[in-house]
Amino acid sequence: MRTEIYAHFHPDEKEFVDRAWEWVERAGQFHEHKLTDFLDPRQAYILGTLAARRNDVQIRFDGGYEAAERKRALVAPDYSYLEDEEMDMQVLAISSDDKKIGELEHGDYMGAVLALGIKRGKIGDIHVLDDGCHIVTAADIGPFLTMHLQQVHRVHVHSDLLPPDQLQAKAGSLETMEFTVASLRLDAIVSDVYRLSRSKVLAPIRAGRCRVNWKAEENPATSLQEGDVISFQGFGRFKILETGGLTKKGRQRVMIGKFV
Repeated sequence: MRTEIYAHFHPDEKEFVDRAWEWVERAGQFHEHKLTDFLDPRQAYILGTLAARRNDVQIRFDGGYEAAERKRALVAPDYSYLEDEEMDMQVLAISSDDKKIGELEHGDYMGAVLALGIKRGKIGDIHVLDDGCHIVTAADIGPFLTMHLQQVHRVHVHSDLLPPDQLQAKAGSLETMEFTVASLRLDAIVSDVYRLSRSKVLAPIRAGRCRVNWKAEENPATSLQEGDVISFQGFGRFKILETGGLTKKGRQRVMIGKFV
């Protein structure tokens, strides 16, 4: 059974598949509840796919607000009522008297939190505001963060803990750009977005450093389509916003949005 499951996922996902299948099995067979760490959309998809193999298991996903990207999952027997279950989330509200806080970016806050030894799974979505940042976190690390997070990229900060309903959610902004490509191959698009030669993106892609819709993609020739989200390790991520229309030379027009 386990071998059959592996065939549907990337080899790099085997460890997570094993853990997710155990959560599902224990919920169905032993009536256990499992509250996971924050999952990215790909992990949530895997967990949902595995749970669908049983008719005695259900899942509730919650990231603190309706449009959350990263969410915790509560895996439970099908007879459980999950709407009133505590998902153990808080909002870490970061602020500062230093006006330079307005210059900080998503990566600055992420780096500062992870530098304290916090695992990525304990952190949900990060919302950079004009005067600080709101970070959705697992409740068990909140007190530690308020005590030890004192600086973000040379800016001294202080923080408070808020309930999820006080989260100031900010939609991620996109920096758009348009160009033409000979094809919608992964390596061609990544090369143009980050202004790298095709030869410089081939090796990282083949080494698993590129993800399409949160799934590792090692084939440079993979064809992309509208709506795909691509992340390239060390460079950030972008989304295919629009494709279509050919130039006189037969090249295809593409509009992408880089997450900033």
